[in-house]
Amino acid sequence: MGIHRPPVVMPDMKRRRASTGEKIETIMNLARRLPLTRQILADQLANATPTQMEFVEEWMNAELESRERSKRSRLLKQAGFPADKELDGYDWTPIRFPVDYGRQRIESLEFISGHEDLVLFEPPGTGKTHLAIALGRNACRRGMPVRYHTAASLVMRLLRAQTDNRLDRELAMIGRTPLLIIDELGYVPIDEEGSRLLFQVVTNAYETQSIIYTTNIEFSGWGRIFGDPNMAAAIIDRTVHHGRMIRFEGESWRKTHALMQ
Repeated sequence: MGIHRPPVVMPDMKRRRASTGEKIETIMNLARRLPLTRQILADQLANATPTQMEFVEEWMNAELESRERSKRSRLLKQAGFPADKELDGYDWTPIRFPVDYGRQRIESLEFISGHEDLVLFEPPGTGKTHLAIALGRNACRRGMPVRYHTAASLVMRLLRAQTDNRLDRELAMIGRTPLLIIDELGYVPIDEEGSRLLFQVVTNAYETQSIIYTTNIEFSGWGRIFGDPNMAAAIIDRTVHHGRMIRFEGESWRKTHALMQ
């Protein structure tokens, strides 16, 4: 049985490996310290070989793809979605669309660029929240900031901001979001001050942002939600002007799939 001996590494090969490792470390340190300057890059590319240009192009594409992945991940985290709902496998059959507005229009997310609102209406458990979250997650993947709140949690957030003397800052942050999702509108009563703050959010969003509402209360009952018919009428007026009512029909998905029958 022969004796196993490690491969012989010539001294110059060791030196080349050490030199390569040192060079990589030097380049990495420079990258951390020095953002790219376009003119300097142009000067270097003027004397680069085709192989060097190909390497730089691959490097930059990889960097851009990495930044896009990081951005999408950050937006999804910042949105505050309560669950990972997606459109893949989503059951569209309970939905009754307006005559001139269908599934493709919603999935395209063109309503966000048009600053239009969606009101997802009908009984609990018919898929409204699932659709709202799935659309929001797709918007994040396309690089658009989104904020998800239940109506109750949004009101509580605004009330805390008001108590802490930072309401203007909170409203400004909400106003920078292209898409705002207000889930479960009408599920929990809102007091007068909370209604006033929510009204301010909706008013600020008019023609500058898109809002997706999910609710089980028709417009005629929004006066009970806000405790003020005039305030409700003003919100409805803005929502109807640039909005669509998407109706859901059928029984609750949770009820039909419940263990307790």
